[in-house]
Amino acid sequence: MTLTTRRLATLIFFIGLLAMAARVAVDSDTFWHLRAGEWMLDNRRLLNFDAFSHTRAGASWVNHSWLSEIPMALIFRAFGFSGLNLATAIIVWLAFFFVYHSGEGGSYLRAFAIVLAAATSAVYWSARPQIVSMLLAAIFGYVLHLYRWRNINRLWLLPPLMWLLVNLHGGFAIGFILLGVTLAGSVLRHQVSLRHLVSELSPFAIVGLACVAAVLVNPYGPQMLFYPFKTVSIGVLQNYIQEWQSPNFHSREAQVFIVMWLTTFGAVGLSRRRLDVTDFLLFAAFSALALLAGRNIAVFAVVAAPILMRHADSAIAELQDRFPKLKIEETPAPPRRLAALNWVLLIVVAAAAVLKTALPLNPATTLEAVARVSPVGAANYLKQNPTPGQMFNSYNFGGYLAWALRDVPVFVDGRTDLYDDEFLNEYLKTYLADPGWEKTLAEHDIRLV
Repeated sequence: MTLTTRRLATLIFFIGLLAMAARVAVDSDTFWHLRAGEWMLDNRRLLNFDAFSHTRAGASWVNHSWLSEIPMALIFRAFGFSGLNLATAIIVWLAFFFVYHSGEGGSYLRAFAIVLAAATSAVYWSARPQIVSMLLAAIFGYVLHLYRWRNINRLWLLPPLMWLLVNLHGGFAIGFILLGVTLAGSVLRHQVSLRHLVSELSPFAIVGLACVAAVLVNPYGPQMLFYPFKTVSIGVLQNYIQEWQSPNFHSREAQVFIVMWLTTFGAVGLSRRRLDVTDFLLFAAFSALALLAGRNIAVFAVVAAPILMRHADSAIAELQDRFPKLKIEETPAPPRRLAALNWVLLIVVAAAAVLKTALPLNPATTLEAVARVSPVGAANYLKQNPTPGQMFNSYNFGGYLAWALRDVPVFVDGRTDLYDDEFLNEYLKTYLADPGWEKTLAEHDIRLV
């Protein structure tokens, strides 16, 4: 293969994207997912009740991420934290691989759009089942892109993808939003005869019903259809948990989201290409979701990047028509010296990417990062010095303590769907030492905080 400059840039981009995604991906929720996966491996059954806390012990639990937790536990047992970090990086890389192929324009433009989208979503790359939702959203978007722009019908892939998503993570609603918005866009775009409209929309209707049927194929049956509504109705989520709140635009992470939003908006304005109604609805819907909850920014980036590419490509083409000198010409076969130099550069970049990737794959790097935000020393002390009575713990520490202290039930952890609003408000009242906090400690026989 002749390594042209454009091919070199594309290869460097994909190598760099993997290196960018390789990071310490473990966060506070990783641990209770790991603990659940380990429990299912050890007991060879679905964990559908609470086995980690003393406040909800034995209560029914809709463990919507069971199909993610088992592989997480297997990866951890085989490769430790390094395996989880690498698996997360590969999932991120795959997600943006599909986004790259869902767009238009030259390789340089696509690389720019993907790097911007990756930077926008990077803060939410973690070793949790929600990262799989980002990947499946990208695949959903790619399948719909093929149908809308290339006249390639692969819609039959969506029901099995929906089945995977509903068992991997509770974010399966993303698939329905993508499908529903695309359907609405088709209705608005084809204001023609009823017969033509029916023929146009029939594939979406059939696939949509098949996706609904696929959602029903899970350990919890029809109740999973309503699970997303139950989750977003938990008031404490929006009021106290950062990723469920609107973005804090004073933080650098949220400011990258502003840059991508404005860049996409500007590309649409400068483009001579008319904005497709489906693209408008997708951009509007996922902008609203991202503004309502910061955790949705990652999916916004996945959805908005192809729209940015389409219109930026048109804007660049118009600019090049006005100023022909801006066109980037490349000979199909570069001189032998240049080709050799390209290979040398590719090897150097690949070696640098390997060195960068090796850092988060070092177990010590993850352990140091975990120790900075988790009660590692306290857990180690309690293993050697068991304390009678029940424990009261911070919400953010609950996942780690449930994983590290197998014989000490936690008071609360990151499974907000298990704990209702009343209980979580009681926890917050106690945590903040509001009037009456002593009553909680007494009622639960708390001897350890």
